[in-house]
Amino acid sequence: MRRALLAAAALALAGAAWAQDGSDTTARAQKIIGGSCFLCHGAEGESASEVFPRLAGQNAEYIAKQLENFKNGTRKSTAMASMVAELSPEDMVALGRFYASRPPHQEVASDAALAGVGKYLYQAGNKWSGVPACASCHGLTGAGSATLPRLAGQHAAYLENQLKQFHQRARNNDNAVMHTVAEKMTALEMAAVAEYLSGQ
Repeated sequence: MRRALLAAAALALAGAAWAQDGSDTTARAQKIIGGSCFLCHGAEGESASEVFPRLAGQNAEYIAKQLENFKNGTRKSTAMASMVAELSPEDMVALGRFYASRPPHQEVASDAALAGVGKYLYQAGNKWSGVPACASCHGLTGAGSATLPRLAGQHAAYLENQLKQFHQRARNNDNAVMHTVAEKMTALEMAAVAEYLSGQ
């Protein structure tokens, strides 16, 4: 807990420092992205592969936190652990701000019927099984917040995989609420919500 608080404080101080000195965060971020991030996430965070999340339009603070979590091992990923090993808190803030400034991706959901089920679940939840409305935390448009991810426009397969990880308790960061939510969701519900959000 103390380690997490210290990491959060470091990121906050880094963000404040950037705001005060007016440094060019875009140039810093683009240098890092051009060195490695673009291989999976694209030069603008557009990610053509469903294996890797789209970062364009994602909330800056959320991205910085995830990078820190990958670095300290709170969030597990063999691939990401090596990518973030040398990143400083300032680098994480720069990357978060860069991706947040990119336009989010939009596309039409590939399965309209499934997306319709997902829309209902996202907006109203499932009162029969106790699944809450996703919109109650992530917002009606799926834009999220500083502490919660933007879900709108994300790859359906990626979102579904994250829900499965929360369901199986394989993802242990951001889990205070998500374990409780995902454990009540069926495979169909996960696929439906993911499909709906991919088209938003």
